[in-house]
Amino acid sequence: MNASYIARRGRARHQQDQVTMNHFYRVEIFLATIDKQLQELNRRFNDKALELLSLSSLLEPKDGFKSFDVGKICTLAEKYYPMDFTDQERFNLRYQLQHFICEAKIDPNFKNLSNLQEVCEYLSQTEKSNVYYLFDRLIRLILTLPVSTTTTERAFSAMKIMKTRLRNKMEDEFLADSLVIYIERKLAKTYSIKSIIDDFKLLKERRALL
Repeated sequence: MNASYIARRGRARHQQDQVTMNHFYRVEIFLATIDKQLQELNRRFNDKALELLSLSSLLEPKDGFKSFDVGKICTLAEKYYPMDFTDQERFNLRYQLQHFICEAKIDPNFKNLSNLQEVCEYLSQTEKSNVYYLFDRLIRLILTLPVSTTTTERAFSAMKIMKTRLRNKMEDEFLADSLVIYIERKLAKTYSIKSIIDDFKLLKERRALL
């Protein structure tokens, strides 16, 4: 790897700097690739997204809810889900979390749970979701996070395709309708033009035949 690297293209004849094989593959290839990946990750996951994921991981049941932190979980609900909990519910959430973690450390059934989805299912099956209803709501909100993120990314990707330079004057409502059809194109293909016309015809009687 300490042998000199000789470029095969471009500057091969005029190469003056002594570049070793180790330097080329480490700096020019490996580090450059890592740098591009980090740039992409930083673009996709900003500080708020990382904090949200970090706080959400506190609910994981691994090692007997070892990472469970009542204060930080309350911060999660207050900071990222303010519209889903009233002030009184956020106050009560703290007490529900305290009671839950006490029960979870005693109940052996909780030790068999490995992820947040299983916690949600167990609460529903045992009807403990009625007791810890605020905690159950928070879990369900967090479980929908990957779907929300994926849907958002799909929407932005579709927008780049639908709203081109030639369509930049498209109305918002028409753009939204077009995006729905494009994003859910697999579902849209199941509908025929005839079925759409029939449904449209049933909305109300019309003078002209469709």
